[in-house]
Amino acid sequence: MSLVVVLMAGAGRGAAQTPGENAPGETTSAEKLLRNYLRTETSRLADQCLSGIETLDDWTSRREELRRQLREMLGLDPEPARTPLAVQITGTLDQPEFTVEKLHFQSRPGLYVTGNLYLPKGQSTPAPAILYVCGHSKQKEGNTSFGNKTGYQHHGAWYARHGYVCLTIDTIQLGEIEGVHHGTHNLNQWWWNARGYTPAGVEAWNGIRAIDYLQTRPEVDPQRIGVTGRSGGGAYSWWIAALDDRVQAAVPVAGITDLENHVVDGVVDGHCDCMFPVNTYRWDFAQVAALVAPRPLLISNTDKDTIFPLEGVVRIHEKVRRIYRLYGAEKNLGLQITEGPHLDTQELHIHSFRWFHRFLKNEPATLIEKAAVKFFPPPQLRVFESLPADEIVTRVAESFVATAPAPRIPATTGEWETDRNLFLRGLRDKVFRGWPVVADPATPSTLKPLFEGEAEGIRLQIFEFDSQPNVPLRLYVATRAGLAAADLDLSVLQIVDDAGWNDLVAGLRKVFPAPFAGEPANDTPPTRLASIQQSLAEARRGMAWLAPRGLGADRWPGETARQIGIRRRFQLLGQTVDGMRVWDIRRGIQELQSVPGLKSKPLWLQAEGHQAGLALYASLFETGISRLDLTHLPASHRAGPDLLNVLRVGDLPVALAVAAERSRVVLRNPDRGGVEFAQQIQQGLRWPVEQVQLVTP
Repeated sequence: MSLVVVLMAGAGRGAAQTPGENAPGETTSAEKLLRNYLRTETSRLADQCLSGIETLDDWTSRREELRRQLREMLGLDPEPARTPLAVQITGTLDQPEFTVEKLHFQSRPGLYVTGNLYLPKGQSTPAPAILYVCGHSKQKEGNTSFGNKTGYQHHGAWYARHGYVCLTIDTIQLGEIEGVHHGTHNLNQWWWNARGYTPAGVEAWNGIRAIDYLQTRPEVDPQRIGVTGRSGGGAYSWWIAALDDRVQAAVPVAGITDLENHVVDGVVDGHCDCMFPVNTYRWDFAQVAALVAPRPLLISNTDKDTIFPLEGVVRIHEKVRRIYRLYGAEKNLGLQITEGPHLDTQELHIHSFRWFHRFLKNEPATLIEKAAVKFFPPPQLRVFESLPADEIVTRVAESFVATAPAPRIPATTGEWETDRNLFLRGLRDKVFRGWPVVADPATPSTLKPLFEGEAEGIRLQIFEFDSQPNVPLRLYVATRAGLAAADLDLSVLQIVDDAGWNDLVAGLRKVFPAPFAGEPANDTPPTRLASIQQSLAEARRGMAWLAPRGLGADRWPGETARQIGIRRRFQLLGQTVDGMRVWDIRRGIQELQSVPGLKSKPLWLQAEGHQAGLALYASLFETGISRLDLTHLPASHRAGPDLLNVLRVGDLPVALAVAAERSRVVLRNPDRGGVEFAQQIQQGLRWPVEQVQLVTP
């Protein structure tokens, strides 16, 4: 038996670049290629957004499915049960023109929402109502948070002084009960992606339940409800208005821009996770805005807002205006741009006040004479004297989105086939939807030779191929010197991270210095060379390494903050870096099998730790893999690869069981809890005992 040694790493040195595309300070080919990739993917999604809609029937036939998709991307499909709100009013404040009720309700059991309800005095008939959802405004003394509602109190007071009921609610971040919006932003909680969780969904649900409460109040006209807020509250206004037709008019202020701003221009770096759905269906943001049509919508922003840039806001307005035109309701869509930075300016207030006067009170010519001012020190608006022990706000990410049910142990082969096919379909539809669409599985190989040489018993060939446009990768193939291609009967492809790549380079560059001249020196002992030589010489065996995009020879440079920014850009494109690395492994397998002498030969796939999870998923979508060698495979995606929505479909033990049906799996130093499910299926369905083999020290 012979074995081929394979190494794949990111490449692209010398590849053609788009002039002027790289950001200031970018110098490496890897950076330029990454930027070009992100721009290309962003352009594709922008072109798809609201495309093919020429008539009102085109739009209305898609609208409800788009709304369902948005609910799903916010973690609200299926819609949660509308459990009792359990409203409690904990105090009141009195002013000559209005009163304030301090209250809380539970949008789900234990998911407390604190708010202030501003009620106009002298109102004899039900009044229009405004739901005001707050942006980020830290209002805190010591360890006591008064809630961001106290920072935005001037809005509630103004509406009440002008004949509206206004409910101003806290967000989970910076509320009285201090939850978290920053899981992937700076807390390294990448398992939020795996759960399909975003705090945007919690804020949307809290707003929808707040409308439920407003409609119970006798002071409110349920047919005249509006929603507004700025910054984070602007974003939540979009989700609420898009999902809930009870909103009759909306003014999102500084809460939306398009993917080009976020991904290409880097605006995402200035935002926490509450600003974004989990983009499973690969939307641009104009699609969210279009779901408000034909109801009155004022898009409000300033011209120097660095986190909601003017250009993106205008692009969104232009796309949404097409939908309003189809309804013949262009008068219901407004674009307000005032001068200034990202601030809650008086100019922004005036336009939103007039918008609601026009559409909720039928008073289009009203002169705004009173400014929005604050009346209370923040402690006076505090709802809780002590926080409730049964709150789940601080840990809502753990339960807000349901994970897949625990997998059953199938009693028959038929049950197993049903479960397996459901899992694979879920992976394609919910997890890897961001992969390229491949119409022809027999796509011609893009493999091209770059280097060939022999030294000290090793024949090394280097190839380059395209995993995707702007993602060139290199494939390194080593065989025993002098061994004919016809005599090869086995290949091994190993997936490595940066540490594994450095270890390999330290060995190979000793005998092949030219291909690795650009690699920095490291202190790793070149023990890998002796291992390769021995493996190739003994029995036509070898080793394998693969470094997908952003790793290895063309790793993406930058410290932790830069790497987080890259990962979050992929999220906004409906992908993850790990998900696209699984695609790279698939492409590496395909191209390896086109190397002369290796076509139709058995393939072993090897990886360790985090990379083992990526290799496992790649094996589910490729043929010809006879064996998987996985070392320290994580037991769950809680600590494993960052794949979008995967825990809503199944966890790593399910993927392992599906792989074991297709290939022999050898697990080295495994977590026993992650292996038991595959072993139970193996025993129950009487698969060969070697299909799942555990190797421990």
